[in-house]
Amino acid sequence: MSGASGPRPPAGAGQSTKSAARPGSSRERIVPVWLPKAALAICLLGLVVSAYLTIDAFTGGATLACPEGETINCAKVTESEWSKLFGVPVAPLGLVFFAGLAWLCRPVLFRRPGKRWDRLRLTGVGVGLAMVLYLVWAELFKIHAICLWCTVVHVLTFALFLVLLFGQILIEPPPARVRYKDRPR
Repeated sequence: MSGASGPRPPAGAGQSTKSAARPGSSRERIVPVWLPKAALAICLLGLVVSAYLTIDAFTGGATLACPEGETINCAKVTESEWSKLFGVPVAPLGLVFFAGLAWLCRPVLFRRPGKRWDRLRLTGVGVGLAMVLYLVWAELFKIHAICLWCTVVHVLTFALFLVLLFGQILIEPPPARVRYKDRPR
């Protein structure tokens, strides 16, 4: 029992009229602080490795630092027929992929209302993950060799997929709770 603190303001006082005008918009979009930072960091790492692989693709493998054994052989992978998609080397496609997702993972785009940017990010990383699965299949079953640099790109793409997927789950506002006694009958 504390002292009298004065009259209480009516319920809803202090809320903006904009949120009161549209039902369901009173809950704000909250983005975890780690999400844009983690996604952008993964994109930038992928951009660096993809740039290295792109330079290698256009210099004929002269710059590739990778052991050449039976199982681990970057040159065998990057010079195979599977390292091109419709005649375009996949390394520059990885560069474009990470550059595009780095642009989409800027913090300002995470804070924008609506789901357009979220869907675009998830679609982009989904396409990237499908490409990774195809390339891993080619490495394991067609080329019979693994490229360490390519594996770094594959792991980064998978990590980006997980970060964006689980981050997206945390972005969504929590569902409205309905008490048992208040539910419709």
